[in-house]
Amino acid sequence: MPRPSVPLPVPHAPPVSHGLPLGALLRQYAAGSALTCVPVDQGLLNRGYRVATTRGRYFLKHHFDPETADPAAIARQHRATQRLADLGVPVAPPLAGHDGRTVAVVGGHAYALHPWIDGRHRHGGQLTAEQCGRLGALLGVVHASLERVMPAQGRAPAEPAESADPADTFTLIDDLLGRVRRHRPSDAFDELARHRLLERRALLEQHADRRPPRGGSVGWVHGDFHPFNLLYKGDAPAAIVDWDRLGVQPRAEEAVRAAVIFFVRPVGTLDLPKARAYARAYRRTADAKPSELAAAVHRVWWERLNDFWMLRWHYERGDTRADPQFPAASALAVWWTREYDAVCEAFSG
Repeated sequence: MPRPSVPLPVPHAPPVSHGLPLGALLRQYAAGSALTCVPVDQGLLNRGYRVATTRGRYFLKHHFDPETADPAAIARQHRATQRLADLGVPVAPPLAGHDGRTVAVVGGHAYALHPWIDGRHRHGGQLTAEQCGRLGALLGVVHASLERVMPAQGRAPAEPAESADPADTFTLIDDLLGRVRRHRPSDAFDELARHRLLERRALLEQHADRRPPRGGSVGWVHGDFHPFNLLYKGDAPAAIVDWDRLGVQPRAEEAVRAAVIFFVRPVGTLDLPKARAYARAYRRTADAKPSELAAAVHRVWWERLNDFWMLRWHYERGDTRADPQFPAASALAVWWTREYDAVCEAFSG
């Protein structure tokens, strides 16, 4: 929910609805009549809109990602955020409609209406060391609070997750290299993709014996904790948004993944002093042991070595939205392998 510019409403002119059943949706809430409707242009999956009405400002979320658009699952997420709000966690629970439900299904599509939160996104380069500690503490509070509000029977999956098999990754690399060769006209992205694929194959051949065992202890996690899902008001977090990936996963691995996204530099290195401040605060509020973080660092490093989702989007789906992230993300895997011990020490020391 960033802050896009909102045009002044034209008197007596209907708002642009962007294909949304806007009138039917707002009638399900005590939200007034629409004046403006402006897309929020950040985020790779679900669509969001800033809606101004005669009664206030709202964030309208269209849940269209098929993996997370089940109304029952969305309602579960909504109940979780309301319980977290009751504990004082900064979230933005959705509004209930006239029927008491927080999910509105219109034309076969699921929507939710949230209060608009004024705030901005901040990446790790914009945070002081003290603020990095507050960020780690916040995620630790989220994990500890989810343990209080979510059902205990959902905490343990039938079998811990298996780590990536390098044999499968080698097959994927060969397939992607073929797609790069066939892409016409060839461009600078193709050149970088080919270089990184060959480089990654060599790294995996060198480190194939370091494949981690199955995942360790699990708990309820946000599932997608990164800068675009956290709003700041001034120096303080105002709301954690986008709970679509709420689920049971290794908690320490979410802490490491989030830090990697927040603290990666454009050149593909991590700001280790900031990561250290973040990790220490996380361990304290989540009651996590240094050994848990060290094991999580190893698993997330291995995951990064074997993961090519940005290239798969680009070459298999023709979706280029993640392309700007690829240079830093692909360089990070190489740097992390070289600086493995220093990264482990930053998270566990």
